[in-house]
Amino acid sequence: MENNRIDLLIHNIGTLITMQGTQEPRRGDEMSEVAAVRRGSVAITDGIIIAVGTEEEVLAQIAELPVTHKHDAEGKLVTPGLIDPHTHLVHGGSRENELALKLKGASYLEILAQGGGILSTVRSTRQASEEELYVKAKKSLDTMLSYGVTTAEAKSGYGLTLEDELKQLRVTRKLDQEHPVDLVSTFMGAHMVPEEYKGRSQEFVQLLIEEMLPEVKRQGLAEFCDVFCEHGVFSVEESEQILLAAKAMGFGLKIHADEIEPIGGAQLAGKMGCISAEHLIAASDEGLEAMQRAGVIAVCLPATSFNLRLKHHARARKMIEIGLPVALSTDYNPGSSPTESIQLVMTLGCLNLGLTPEEVLTAVTINAAHAIGKADTIGSLEAGKQADLVIFNAENLAYLPYHFGINHVHSVFKQGKMVVSDGNLIH
Repeated sequence: MENNRIDLLIHNIGTLITMQGTQEPRRGDEMSEVAAVRRGSVAITDGIIIAVGTEEEVLAQIAELPVTHKHDAEGKLVTPGLIDPHTHLVHGGSRENELALKLKGASYLEILAQGGGILSTVRSTRQASEEELYVKAKKSLDTMLSYGVTTAEAKSGYGLTLEDELKQLRVTRKLDQEHPVDLVSTFMGAHMVPEEYKGRSQEFVQLLIEEMLPEVKRQGLAEFCDVFCEHGVFSVEESEQILLAAKAMGFGLKIHADEIEPIGGAQLAGKMGCISAEHLIAASDEGLEAMQRAGVIAVCLPATSFNLRLKHHARARKMIEIGLPVALSTDYNPGSSPTESIQLVMTLGCLNLGLTPEEVLTAVTINAAHAIGKADTIGSLEAGKQADLVIFNAENLAYLPYHFGINHVHSVFKQGKMVVSDGNLIH
């Protein structure tokens, strides 16, 4: 063994869930295979896992190496750090005024048509300074961390002008540099046609392709490009134009597909080879099968359908039956899913999507890591990967979604450093 010391040894773990086993996104029955170890231990040096397994196995592997620090997990449950692969983290304002409209029966698209929804947040985001956006987003990121999230994706899409989109993306970059939670940045200028381009969507598409995408790429502000492919937003044809241009520039591809109506977004995700397609509440069998053939990951957002009071949810069981990898995410945003709680999403994944606790954990760890292109470094606890892990106030996995509405996190370690202790942030 090349290491001459162990920085941190986490021991006396009651149940250690490693998610070891496959290098590919988990499909079908694989989503139930979480590799649980009783009386586990994890050895960490320089923020990287050196050994993981039973205490006996780990102690044998590290042999006589000196251990700088030991942490007693007190028989609790330990999992990989949770990953939130779809958020709209950086935005101005809030939209609690829309709650009354929803209670009176107004739909998501009806609120949007009245100038609310995304367009309302666009106005607030344009008015906000970069510092104001940073402070607001940091507060949400702190909450995510306290709930066990160690990596999250963050989309732009509330600026819809070049400068306001860049403003959002710069905030994401600064948070990634300064906050313990790692952020993966997605450019989503194609979140909505702004009011000033109403009736001229093709002109806005050209602006995205000719000015916004090249500048975002030049400044290195995003890894992925996303587009909202939906009736009244961007058509399948417009979405394909944008994604083709983004692909040519070297962006990874994502798509908001078939959230409200089955217009063919899932099929487009398969055709374009997107890394993931998000929402999928109304996706057809044909669309899901196209995604499965292309290896697209389905990112389901049960808190969104819950909050929008939709009668139907993404068909996660169908997805698993046909071999489509499933990830879960909060979709944190100020309108359709104003929650930072990945643990709530885990419960909804069980109750509304019909997933087992094992499938849910797979969906917020290794499959979520694949959905943002980071599975080589995070998403499971194994030698050589980043030491991101969560200690829960629970004895077993099923207790997390079963006892809902509270925060089960005891401690969080990010790259081997404790950042949450006894439920409190310490960074």
